[in-house]
Amino acid sequence: MTTPANPSSPKAAGDDRKLVSVDETYIAPSFEDKLHLFWKNNGNAVLILCGLVVVGILAKGGWDYLQNQKELDIEKAYAAAANSDQLKAFAAANPEHSLAGIAQLRLADEAYTAGKAADALAGYEKAIAVIKTGPLAARAQLGRALAKSLAGKTADAVTDLKQIAGDTNLFKGVRAEAAYALTSLAAEAGNGADVQKYSTQRALMLRASVPAPAMPSGSAQIKIPGAK
Repeated sequence: MTTPANPSSPKAAGDDRKLVSVDETYIAPSFEDKLHLFWKNNGNAVLILCGLVVVGILAKGGWDYLQNQKELDIEKAYAAAANSDQLKAFAAANPEHSLAGIAQLRLADEAYTAGKAADALAGYEKAIAVIKTGPLAARAQLGRALAKSLAGKTADAVTDLKQIAGDTNLFKGVRAEAAYALTSLAAEAGNGADVQKYSTQRALMLRASVPAPAMPSGSAQIKIPGAK
């Protein structure tokens, strides 16, 4: 049996990898080379992205400036409103602003003082729609209740005043005024029990809203007999 002149090298079963020789003179690219290659391939995209970021920052800064300037203009316009017509014009021009709610509250107070119940009631309603929380909101609620009383809607006024006087979350001064109004209405109706009830309630709330007087320095504390 003859042997082939050029026998082929045996190939390992299942090994399809190609062997590549490594040039011993190969030098890995430096960081500067990699950076240069990256910039060459992606420089335009990076510049566009940076431009967009700068535009966004400038746009936000411009928007904030415009908003601050607008707020200053509104405050100046409110401060310049010296009479009823100017307050009405200001409220009409800035219906959603909190200062418009204060303007409506001032107009409602003027109408109430002038005995214009319908105008006062409408003004307090507008103020409440803008001023949602805080002492001024409670003040507007009290004004609305008093305007209802002025308009002859006594039952509605009493209901609102009781709600205000009994709401412990409201400012004590407003609650005390509501109790006083209830006392006055009870006196007009000849209801002695309610007069006593609400006058006592008002006195207690007023007392709670005033700090206790400080004891004089060096004064002796008086002990009440039988007190612990």
